[in-house]
Amino acid sequence: MKGRFGLLGSALLLCAAISLLLGRYQPSPLEAAVRLWQGLAGHPSELWTVIVELRAPRIVAAMCIGAALSTSGAAYQALFRNPLASPEVLGGLAGAAFGAALGILLGHALWQVQLSSFVFGLLAVGMTLLLARLVGIHGIVVLLLAGLITGAFFTALLSTAKYVADPYDKLPAISYWLMGTLSSVSAHSVWLTAPLMALATAALIGLGHALNVLSMGDEEATTLGVPVRATRAWVIALATLLGTLSVTLAGMIAWVGLLIPQIARLIWGADNRLVLPASALLGALYLLLLDDVARTAFTVELPLGVLTALVGLPLLAVVLRRAAVSWAD
Repeated sequence: MKGRFGLLGSALLLCAAISLLLGRYQPSPLEAAVRLWQGLAGHPSELWTVIVELRAPRIVAAMCIGAALSTSGAAYQALFRNPLASPEVLGGLAGAAFGAALGILLGHALWQVQLSSFVFGLLAVGMTLLLARLVGIHGIVVLLLAGLITGAFFTALLSTAKYVADPYDKLPAISYWLMGTLSSVSAHSVWLTAPLMALATAALIGLGHALNVLSMGDEEATTLGVPVRATRAWVIALATLLGTLSVTLAGMIAWVGLLIPQIARLIWGADNRLVLPASALLGALYLLLLDDVARTAFTVELPLGVLTALVGLPLLAVVLRRAAVSWAD
């Protein structure tokens, strides 16, 4: 198992290094190394600006978002004991999407759009938890139904925002954001959110054993000394934070949180202590590779969310049968 993780981590670092050289201007590794050394010595060049200020933040963002969506998806699947659970199951991503659309509609700056997206993502999950509490019945099914209602509500609000938006200015911006892209990501926002996403991902991975116990059922988990409500609350809080921050940075990136955990379980089995870190590494590698394709394969950049859907759906169809068998076991 350690060898697999080491190989996967090495592949991720190698792809990240190669990604620094990909783009409209493709320097040789030697030229890039020389220019980077000169930049560190206080003599930055144009290539230094391209690599350090433009490409590096985008690469870090792609890896963080891929890891965040995959880890949160794996955690939700384990928590709800449902292979179809994904980061949007509690309505957080729908709320974040509406928040971004509202910020664009009001003509706010990029950081204000991102802040609005983050706030509404957290608000949506808070509404889901409140609705589930008002029902008065504790259980996974009630939480899922509450998430479905909240997601539908914020999706309706999003449709309303698109309907009233200026079709020549605001509507294209909202639609482009919803397609998912890293083209407008800023270095400041990446360096601000990346440490938080890394910490939340690590904390969620640390709950792997507790998720294993929760998968046996609430009564068994309580008997084994796992605080069910507290553990569930931590998983939801961390997964919500990761999903919302992902939308804040790049818009809607589809299917990553559903597909990658399935692949991780096919390779590493059902133990969440292995599935969660494997999902993080696989998700980071997967989204980094797709972002490289999105920004280099065509004369114009393809929205990343569109590409993840085009690639993810056929892959999901391939792994679905085997994944269903593993869950049934």
